[in-house]
Parts: sequence; structure tokens; C-alpha cells
Amino acid sequence: MPQAAAQPWSQAQEPPLMAQQQQQQWMQMPQSVPGCPPGLEYLTQLDQLLVHQQVELFEALTNIETKNRFVLKNALGQQCYYAYEESELCMRICCGPGRGFIMHVVDNAGREVLRMTREFKCCAGCCWCANTDHCAFNITVESGGTHLGTIKQAQSCWIPNYHILDETNKEIFKIEGPCCICQGACCTCDFPFHIKTADGAESVIGSVTKQWSGLGKEMFTDATNFSVTFPKDLDVKMKAVLLGATFLIDIMFFEKNNN
Repeated sequence: MPQAAAQPWSQAQEPPLMAQQQQQQWMQMPQSVPGCPPGLEYLTQLDQLLVHQQVELFEALTNIETKNRFVLKNALGQQCYYAYEESELCMRICCGPGRGFIMHVVDNAGREVLRMTREFKCCAGCCWCANTDHCAFNITVESGGTHLGTIKQAQSCWIPNYHILDETNKEIFKIEGPCCICQGACCTCDFPFHIKTADGAESVIGSVTKQWSGLGKEMFTDATNFSVTFPKDLDVKMKAVLLGATFLIDIMFFEKNNN
């Protein structure tokens, strides 16, 4: 099935609803940081990101899957980034959560600072068979055309597992999800996916947590709220890769609304 052709970095278009986001209080733009990819300076000051998916009225009324859009905020609720999906209508309707897509992350000026790509794979998704690349979903993260890292689904018997790789494909972290993910309007609990070091100690250094979004949002839409926590002094490139893991977890476990 054809996948949307990605636009060159220099030609990335500002999303149509970006103008509406200007009413949102924006986090103050930090000064440039040596060694930090342009546009990712916000992440150097953060130890938490709130990822709030925007409600699509057309999708709620028609049940036709639309392109996902997210507002990324700091702990104070100040917006630091805006993310929007690029995918084909046919892919969204026929493949649903299994579709291929490109997630563009832009700053307050509409400049693309991150691009996250998940290719379509016909037989991927089952945790039992995720020991090969053909049967495991992954997302690659790049900034300005430079590869930052990859999130790969890992094989497991039941609990969701992911490997977080840096730009050299060295495993830095692993993410372990809950054993039971029961989503719905009546399930008001949060679902934490713990971020652990890849060494033998497997120390927990943060989490990607799907948060309760409220009765109306949970009942009538598949829009989600996430909180991503990590050490403040973590390499900004790995913070960006962990953000990519949030989008992968969202589309694999929380995209389909069966209520």
C-alpha cells in the first residue's frame, strides 16, 4: 500500500491549524546550546513533557480516522512544540493503527525540528513474533536530516517491551509496559510504561504514562493524554527519541476506540 511521500526538510509546511495554537501560552525560547540540534533547546530545560492529542470533531462524528495532532507542553502547561501526522487516507481507513505515518514536530515558529517515521508493515504488531524486523514495529527519529535514534518493538510473552537505540544503534534504554491495558470510559487509572536502563541493573529513570483524559474524551474519542518523564540532564537526543516512543505506544495501544 503506498505511503505518503515525505517532504524535504526545507519544504516542510506549517500545519493549517498552527495559527490557532498561537493563542496558547508558549514556553520562552531558550538560547542556543552547543551540540544541541537546532530547535531542540526547549528539551534541555525539561524533565517532563505533556503530550495532549487534539480532539477531531469530524472523526468523533463519522468514525473516519483523521490525521492525529498533538500539543506538547511543559509541566506548567506552556506549549513548546506542536506535532502533526502525515499519512494517506486509504492507509488510515484500511490499516488503522497498523498504518505507516510520518510525525512532524514543529516549534512555535512552525519550523520542523523533529521528524519521526514508522513504515507500514503488513505482519507486524504481535509481541510474540517481534523478534524479527519484519514482524516488529519501529520508529526512526531524525532532526534536520540527522538520525538521532530508533524505537523498536521487542519480543515478549505478554508485557509490551521496546528497545530505545541511539544514533549508532546501541541500546540505551528499554521500555516495559503494564501487563493489562484496559482502556475505556470506565477505566480511570493511568497506564505507566517504565523507562529502564539497558544495563543489568535496569534502573527506572522515567516513564511514558497514558493519563485519564476525562469522561467525555475517553467515551467519544480516541484522543489521548500522555506524560513523559526523564532526567533533566539526559542527552537531548535521547529525550527526542523517548518522545517518539510515546507516539508509537499511543498508536499501538490507544488509537482504536471501541466504546
